[in-house]
Amino acid sequence: MSKVLREITALSDKDCFYIVERYKNEFLFPLHSHEEFELNFIEHGKGVRRVVGDSIEEIGDYELTLIAGNNLEHVWEQGTCTATDVREITIQFSSTLFGPELLNRNQFSSIRKMLEKASMGLNFSMDAILRVYNLLTTLSGMTDRFEQFLQCLKLLYELSLDKQARTLASASFSHTENDAESRRVRKVKDYILTHYKEDIKLDSLASLAGMVPSAFSRFFKQKTGRTPVDYLTDIRLGNAARMLVDTTTSISEICYECGFNNLSNFNRTFKARRGYTPRDFRTLYTKNKVFV
Repeated sequence: MSKVLREITALSDKDCFYIVERYKNEFLFPLHSHEEFELNFIEHGKGVRRVVGDSIEEIGDYELTLIAGNNLEHVWEQGTCTATDVREITIQFSSTLFGPELLNRNQFSSIRKMLEKASMGLNFSMDAILRVYNLLTTLSGMTDRFEQFLQCLKLLYELSLDKQARTLASASFSHTENDAESRRVRKVKDYILTHYKEDIKLDSLASLAGMVPSAFSRFFKQKTGRTPVDYLTDIRLGNAARMLVDTTTSISEICYECGFNNLSNFNRTFKARRGYTPRDFRTLYTKNKVFV
């Protein structure tokens, strides 16, 4: 497989934020990654296809997504969009703009958590978009750079309060995991990450946590928002998606390599969770990649 385009952004090392506003009728930029954080807003883009890691979705009329500066592959491509007046606002900033000395302060706790989640791509709710719309759409026209900086900071803070924001890429695809978890949850997750290729029983996971299976299932879902079975499936699918992107290994080999014991079930589960069959997913990624 070819490598993903490595974008050299226009962000200067003397600036805190790079802000650009465009009106367009087509999306031509290929699948890419970069070190900088990127907040991307799209208006009137219904039908545009958003690819972030192994998440592939068609967006609605309004779209606002934050991509962390960890080289996560992403692209917005034409999809089924036929609009001729699409508005796009892109804000980029260095991953070192907010150092740990600042992010660990109480006033920045919500922004810190948001930036951590953005390592998988973070998509904001319509409520949040409406709340920041006026602020977001006036940033590019501001001439006072210091005032612009303060407004960008306010924008990030307002977005960090969005309780409905959702992550996009799976943790196993983007190579990220939450370290701030209970010891028992972390122990179970570490076991799954190491043994996901094997036949893992619920009893074994419950035993690791020192609980009976029924209580463990309730505990795990309360802590993670997913059942143990759903989490295991997501880990297997994330690794499968990564192999589809990064290797030429056959789909049947990937199926068994990632812990699925039935090719039909693998194809069905992959499509249900990702919206594409493994073959179509690989084709889409291959189409968007370029040699560098």
